[in-house]
Amino acid sequence: MDKLKRVLRGEEEDDEQDIITKVYDGSTLSWSTRLKGFIACFVIGCTLSILGVCFILLSLALFAVFYTIGNIMSVASTFFLMGPVRQLKNMFKPTRLVATILVFLLLGLTLCAALWWENAALAIIFCIGQFLALTWYSLSYIPYARDAVTKCFTSCLA
Repeated sequence: MDKLKRVLRGEEEDDEQDIITKVYDGSTLSWSTRLKGFIACFVIGCTLSILGVCFILLSLALFAVFYTIGNIMSVASTFFLMGPVRQLKNMFKPTRLVATILVFLLLGLTLCAALWWENAALAIIFCIGQFLALTWYSLSYIPYARDAVTKCFTSCLA
């Protein structure tokens, strides 16, 4: 009806703007849906990581794959809260750049150690590195958390 009124008034319609608005409106999620998606993805990621640890005695490859996919799912769960584009922009900000690179590097090295090199000790070391890198990355989202952890460790070691 609005379209007919605009045509009768002689107003030009901007098809490109209408398409962009329709796509944006169709792709937005409500806050409750975002929260449910985040929780579901995070729980699946944690479950896969725990399953990976359970598989350590059965198969090194299963351990590494499940543990790594679980960590990827846990990080991807935040896409529901912020949106994928905003999350990716935040991941590569200067304050998180080193932690982000370490996370991805250790994810890849874990898979290489388990699947190609078949070195269990190295895979476990890289998994511990994954955990520490993800923890350091996650702390970057909490104001002053990295400073507090750094001060805590330096006071314990001094």
